[in-house]
Amino acid sequence: MKKIILASGSAQRRKLLAMAGLKFTVRRSGVEEISIITSTCAHLVRKNALIKARDVASRLRSGIVIGADTVVYGGGKKLILKPKDLTDARRILREMFAKPHWVYTGVAIIDAVSGKTAVSHEKTKVYMHPLTRSEMDRYHKHISPLDKAGGFDIEGRGGTFIHRIEGCYTNVIGLPMVKLRIMLKEFGVEF
Repeated sequence: MKKIILASGSAQRRKLLAMAGLKFTVRRSGVEEISIITSTCAHLVRKNALIKARDVASRLRSGIVIGADTVVYGGGKKLILKPKDLTDARRILREMFAKPHWVYTGVAIIDAVSGKTAVSHEKTKVYMHPLTRSEMDRYHKHISPLDKAGGFDIEGRGGTFIHRIEGCYTNVIGLPMVKLRIMLKEFGVEF
């Protein structure tokens, strides 16, 4: 089996890879993410995933490096980023309750030996049921929103106020596993 390296410190991504049965190590990227849409949201996440994967691959002699970037998109040129604090997290949730939003994840895979590279993305539309202020406060007592794009989780308590999604469930968690499986096949990795 080829050595797999995840270029991300995301606990959610580690959990998804482990649940899929992949053996991997983690090497965090030291690059600064781009957070301004200059073209499209898909272009942004693909570019961020690629620069993360390249950064880690440049420090390795072997292995298949997986880079990823997830953002929540509210339309126009507006990204919904990780909240700065709990007040910001409540503001973001209210904004996301008002209308559907999209979760984009870019995925980049690089073979550190050959330099072979594949880049793609996934897009999922998310519909949320509104919460009251006290419901948001209860949610934030159990889940820290500060380390999540959009400040919510779908796999835990946050899933109780997401009434519908259109697209890939694991994309909303942070790594579209079907897309990743298909991409990894091109690198001789199957799971």
